[in-house]
Amino acid sequence: QVQLVESGGGLVQAGGSLRLSCAASGRTFGTYGMGWFRQGPGKEREFVTGISGTGGSTYYADSVKGRFTISRDNAKNTVYLQMNSLRPEDTAVYFCGASTRRNYIISIHRRDYDYWGQGTQVTVSS
Repeated sequence: QVQLVESGGGLVQAGGSLRLSCAASGRTFGTYGMGWFRQGPGKEREFVTGISGTGGSTYYADSVKGRFTISRDNAKNTVYLQMNSLRPEDTAVYFCGASTRRNYIISIHRRDYDYWGQGTQVTVSS
């Protein structure tokens, strides 16, 4: 069982930045592909970005490419999401997910992630 805890959300003005963290339990963190998803008001949860177990591969949704950066520190069992140039449409609850089956190939599908955190709210004001 893997437990994921997100932190770092908050209220920020458009154009601002936030850094989210997702801390994971367990001793095999480096074998998990990790992803960030978000769910806006009245919307389904959508893929934002993912990173392979070693951190060597990343993938971004078009909507955040060039503004968001995913990274991980396997020694600290933590994955990060640096969000710059935030827009009101980035407002959502952000979730991190861990995939035990997609270590090398990043999946954009919720079904491929086995564990989820509780989410952290990001609100961007205009």
